[in-house]
Amino acid sequence: MPKKKESSDKKDKSTILHLNMLKLGSAARDAYKNLSNVGTKAKNFALTEAAKSIRKSVKTLKTANGRDLKLASKNGAPASMIDRLVLNDSRIEQMADGLEKIATLEDPVSTVMAEWKRPNGLKIQRVRVPLGVIGIIYESRPNVTADAGGLCLKSGNAVILRGGSDSFESSSAILKCLQEGLRMAGLPAETIQLVPTIDRAAVGEMLAMDSQIDVIVPRGGKSLIERVQRESRVPVIAHLDGNCHVYIHSSAEIEMAKNIVLNAKMRRPGICGATESLVVDRNAAPQLLPTIIDELAKSGCEIRGDDATRALDERVIIAHDDDWAKEYLEPIISIKQVNGLNEAIEHINLYGSHHTDSIITSDQNIAKIFLESIDSAIVLHNASTQFADGGEFGMGAEIGISTGRLHARGPVGVEQLTTFKYVVHGNGQVRP
Repeated sequence: MPKKKESSDKKDKSTILHLNMLKLGSAARDAYKNLSNVGTKAKNFALTEAAKSIRKSVKTLKTANGRDLKLASKNGAPASMIDRLVLNDSRIEQMADGLEKIATLEDPVSTVMAEWKRPNGLKIQRVRVPLGVIGIIYESRPNVTADAGGLCLKSGNAVILRGGSDSFESSSAILKCLQEGLRMAGLPAETIQLVPTIDRAAVGEMLAMDSQIDVIVPRGGKSLIERVQRESRVPVIAHLDGNCHVYIHSSAEIEMAKNIVLNAKMRRPGICGATESLVVDRNAAPQLLPTIIDELAKSGCEIRGDDATRALDERVIIAHDDDWAKEYLEPIISIKQVNGLNEAIEHINLYGSHHTDSIITSDQNIAKIFLESIDSAIVLHNASTQFADGGEFGMGAEIGISTGRLHARGPVGVEQLTTFKYVVHGNGQVRP
């Protein structure tokens, strides 16, 4: 008898979750329809008012974040995850500032991308339109709540956010600020919604809501992305892991190389744009690597390397084959020596995640070959991989870095959250 009751309770819980998610989707669909009649001015006003609400709610946001941090610490979360989770004064201000920057961006909706006239007199336009209702599934970083909500609003989309259980309290507090901005602008609160449960079954529900959600954007660890791509009945814009590389060519300036590598790895080791692997020309390694290794070690970075690199410094531990393809998200870096540009390109394309890769070189021709040959969403010359960020690209913020090839690639901002339709004007034409 107890087993039957347990089974029945589980079934009831599942049914309630299913109905609640459908209700969430229906409300989002209605809000999206409402947005079609909303101009740029109202959207911008909602964004700036949300920014004001965030600044007024610093104490509330930090209190909510404190509850998340306490639980994360109790559960033994690693330092990199704690770093992603923290909301301090600086990061709260960055959220508010990000919303204001989104408000200053050009509104992509209704932009005429191209137009032409046919011999029969038909005037054809390709016009940007919103994607519709977007479902965003993310982990740890509560600031994504503000960034994603703001970007979706500016691009005319309604959004359903499903943050990680570890940031639920923080995300809920941020949502209230966003919805306050919507209220002040006279827009429905359902334009931006947060799945009101930490039940993991909610993710499965979202992936099956193809009649309510138009696009799913997952942002998180490899297992989450793989699950979404495997199970989703909704089209997916994938944000895969960030196994980012810096390649130091033999022509690199030592001081520049040192500064870039240190920033690319250690500025924030737990973000997807952090460099995980360093590739160095073998003939220049004895001159380039000792200083770089020393600076990394002094900064608390664990260094794993091939035999040639280990011979340069006893602090370097052995790197195994799986290190070359690993996203550490920790102060750990692997170092591989190669015989020149072609081998570097081959190594990065083989082991990288096609996210972000950088070359350090004073040779412009070498840089050109690298930038053209590396098959990644973002490639850089003489700059840190930590610039892989929508805000740094002038996009105000980003939902994630798409590593796919369809629809969007690189930082996903307001423009990438639109599609297009064809608008055709005639004056009575009929087809013969």
